Amino acid sequence: MSDKKTIIAFDLYSTLLSTSSVAQELSLHFGDEKAQSIAELWRRYQLEYTFRMNSMTLYKPFSEITRTSLHHALTEHKLSLPEAAINHIMHSYNSLTLFPDVKSGLDNLVTDPQIIPYIFSNGTYEMVYESINQSPELAGYKQVFKELVTVEEVGCYKPHPRVYEHFVGKVRGGVCGEDTRDWEGVWLVSGNAFDVVGARAVGWQTCWVDRRGAGWVGGWGAACCGEGGG
Repeated sequence: MSDKKTIIAFDLYSTLLSTSSVAQELSLHFGDEKAQSIAELWRRYQLEYTFRMNSMTLYKPFSEITRTSLHHALTEHKLSLPEAAINHIMHSYNSLTLFPDVKSGLDNLVTDPQIIPYIFSNGTYEMVYESINQSPELAGYKQVFKELVTVEEVGCYKPHPRVYEHFVGKVRGGVCGEDTRDWEGVWLVSGNAFDVVGARAVGWQTCWVDRRGAGWVGGWGAACCGEGGG
């Protein structure tokens, strides 16, 4: 029986941090209702761009994709902002609020020496580092995480299998070879269904956080991973 500790990779955006909370900043320009609509569309395009990049084997930093998808969301709403306002909103993306249940979960991790928590994100290292340090609530928990691991070094996005192999290689002390497939004791916690399915497809254990409260409604998990693949 293995004596390895349990490694938990926490996704950041839409898992620990609420991307919808950026609507508060947007509301200063457009009002609450329109701001919420823009924030939701912004997140949708942000993810769609990463999926398209993966399918074309291209890579642009997440910060660039985030800015471009904001412009896309604004244009679809027939709105625009001066570049100074865009810069300010982008800066606010590094100060997103925590979901209400995160604090108690992280408090529990501190008391369990058998768990090694990491942040594992699509964001650039700079974005993730600034989020950990600038988010009003998450900053107090930055010492909980052993390391911040991002896809930036790999040059592709979740759910590409290479990003999960990269994570395991990094936390196991290697860069390539057999260590990248040593999945034992590695868990992903994510509020993003595509992330959960991607991790399951390569052999990780996963925990999906239902942030919308709508239940698992997609068929992608079963199609990729078999029965109960979500």
